[in-house]
Amino acid sequence: MKQNLQLCAFADEAGNKLEEQISALKENGIPYLEMRGVNGKNVADLTKDEAKSICDRLAEERLRVWSLGSPAGKTKLCDDFSFEEERFKRLLEIADVTQARCIRLFSFYGADESDACFDEVCRRLNRFLELSQGHSVILCHENEKGIYGDTAQRCLKLHRALPQLGCVFDPANFLQCGVDTLEAWALLEPYINYLHIKDCADDGRVVPPGTGMGHIAELVERYSKRGGGVMTLEPHLQEFVGLAGLEMEGEKSVVGGIAFESARAAFDCAVNAIRPMME
Repeated sequence: MKQNLQLCAFADEAGNKLEEQISALKENGIPYLEMRGVNGKNVADLTKDEAKSICDRLAEERLRVWSLGSPAGKTKLCDDFSFEEERFKRLLEIADVTQARCIRLFSFYGADESDACFDEVCRRLNRFLELSQGHSVILCHENEKGIYGDTAQRCLKLHRALPQLGCVFDPANFLQCGVDTLEAWALLEPYINYLHIKDCADDGRVVPPGTGMGHIAELVERYSKRGGGVMTLEPHLQEFVGLAGLEMEGEKSVVGGIAFESARAAFDCAVNAIRPMME
């Protein structure tokens, strides 16, 4: 085992209920959760009491929250930003309660390559950074289809403008935007905080890690050699509760190309695929 690598997961892809997620993590030897959906609620909609109850239950099983898989920045650039500000304040409260080390976020839909759009995206992301001051959390931008930071070049532009902004590197999302993952890694490596494990075929279908075009094994090797720690498994191999709300219409991931008997079976398949790459 590469001693510096530890596996985290979006366990809501194994099951909607907290107990299902705990079982999937424990039985697969995964110590960390990237919390996105629990018991039918998005992490941004949890109360502080609900978040504390979840963390207490995880602690009983010697599990912990690594990151909040938040929806921050997954709105249109033309939308009123006050909604995002208030939601992000709640996410910071959840991060404090869960002691999450990171909050992943996005850079808004509906942005073109104009200077005006770039400036507005930066203004909004910088406001998130301002709000996070005084909280022990790193804000990490994830490349995503349809948002401003969809390609490596546009992500690089954001990170150069906002050096405090961390980076979540998602290989499948780059592939679905026509970006080679190794070229993207070369551009963004200085900014990468952690890695999402998700792969896709040349037709855009999400597939088990290492069976697609994402160069997952090579990325894991590079991540390990640079001292990387946590990698979050995001299988996307089967429809799961909450998936429909994660992406904008027209920017949907193509999932379900492989038949699994259950969401848990799809999750286990992804775990079994990534384990050998960590040896």
